Amino acid sequence: MRKTLRVAAYAICVRQGHLLLARSPADGGGHEWVLPGGGMEHGEDPYDTVRREVAEETGYDIEVTGILGVHSLRRTLPRRRLRSPRDHHGVRLLYEAHVTGGELRPEVGGSTDLAAWHDLADVPSLRRVGLVDVGLGLWRGRGGSYPRT
Repeated sequence: MRKTLRVAAYAICVRQGHLLLARSPADGGGHEWVLPGGGMEHGEDPYDTVRREVAEETGYDIEVTGILGVHSLRRTLPRRRLRSPRDHHGVRLLYEAHVTGGELRPEVGGSTDLAAWHDLADVPSLRRVGLVDVGLGLWRGRGGSYPRT
């Protein structure tokens, strides 16, 4: 089985009781809300990754104020097209950040199609990926822990 590793950086941006999220196509159809962020490019500093990804997906410039934690996920991804199944390991760095400039807008030609602020009280009712809950848990506890799924 082929092994893959992906390191990614995500931002938890909370402003006046609202969380910044991006919307992504979901497996099986529809959409789900995700934290703005994504995969590191070779040689890229993770701080630069999260700033670049947030700008791409939301239109905002951010200042990273600290690392909240690291989340590691390992799973077997099924066979797709001509590719064999993969033993995939994802390492996700979660940063606290705040918006310093830019204007909210959707990503064009990328992995997300909408960005929006959501009231923290409404987040549990959203269709979202599990990393949103992991990130909010770290934000509420203000970092340091290492959650496993």
